[in-house]
Amino acid sequence: MPDSGISELVRMWISGWVVSRGGSDPIDEPWGWTIDVGQPKHVARHVLPEPSEADVRKIAAATSAPGTWLKLFAEEQAVLPWVGPGWRSDIPGFLMTCRLVPEHPEVPAGYALTRWTRGGVSRVLVRTREGHFAARGQIAHAGSPAGAHVVVDQVETAAEHRRKGLGGLVMRTLQNTAYEAGARTGLLVGTPDGRALYSALGWTAHSPMTSLWYEPSADVS
Repeated sequence: MPDSGISELVRMWISGWVVSRGGSDPIDEPWGWTIDVGQPKHVARHVLPEPSEADVRKIAAATSAPGTWLKLFAEEQAVLPWVGPGWRSDIPGFLMTCRLVPEHPEVPAGYALTRWTRGGVSRVLVRTREGHFAARGQIAHAGSPAGAHVVVDQVETAAEHRRKGLGGLVMRTLQNTAYEAGARTGLLVGTPDGRALYSALGWTAHSPMTSLWYEPSADVS
């Protein structure tokens, strides 16, 4: 894909993430975007593609609601000193992109795959022949024109079914679904555990992402 700045890639990512998770339309801020998520432990998130110390300190100081998240596209050791007490660290992430091409994955023996699309989100489910959960993932179609890019989200393999190629099966099926729908670019934020798989499938890392959420201590001195 053509070179894009981190801010543009992050904008593309969140445009699909809100479709995938049912979040609000992103609200433009001088430093990035705010998204209402509406979950008890994830009320809202502030997304800063190029976080500055002044902006992060200002947002952190103004936050009083537990379940407020910060998504900062920078290394954790650089931004963690800016937020103060009450902020907790989640698993770090990596913003990655991929040029989509046709894929024709085969389902390993002993498993069955189903896929469906509803509301702009395509899902893949892998189960054992007995119907037990093995792996899943989904993509959200976003961009302009509609579906120009997709965002991969919530890819998961059950512990007892790992190292059997199911993660690759889910990803390649999702990528092919997106390609058949007309998309040519994929985006995701992956975990350190998932990065090796995504890299092997042709995904390129562009930026680290630090995830922090506000959960002040209930202790009263």
